[in-house]
Amino acid sequence: MKSYRSELLGIVSDVSETEAERIPSGFNNNIRWNLGHICLDQYLWIRALTKEDIPVPLKFNEWFGYGTDPSRFTDETPTYSELIPMLQEQPGIIRETYKNRMEEEFAPTEMGMHTIEQVLVRTIFHEGLHIGAILALKRQLRSESRRR
Repeated sequence: MKSYRSELLGIVSDVSETEAERIPSGFNNNIRWNLGHICLDQYLWIRALTKEDIPVPLKFNEWFGYGTDPSRFTDETPTYSELIPMLQEQPGIIRETYKNRMEEEFAPTEMGMHTIEQVLVRTIFHEGLHIGAILALKRQLRSESRRR
């Protein structure tokens, strides 16, 4: 989890706040939304499994949940620069919170996952999908900038 997160953070390390906010033609979301969604997704699946509180506000689901888009952002929505440290810290928070519970059995989720280890495999795969989306967003944003 830590190495994939480092890869993600490296990919966005040269993204400006302005770039993170723009939605290029052909896309529904921006880089900021993708980062918030990645952070939320890991916690939501852990909560779905464990039924325990997660360390992000429930409003995250309104801003970054499945089917949302940046039109739902408010003044309370974390900015791109606020999301970066959250993403940096998340692997350590999950490790410390669940390190002795990775194989603990829970009632299965709707996808049949019944351990935190299984949830993390799924969410890391999901993160990879969004890394691909972020790379595509960056390419399109920079292509559009060159044409201006």
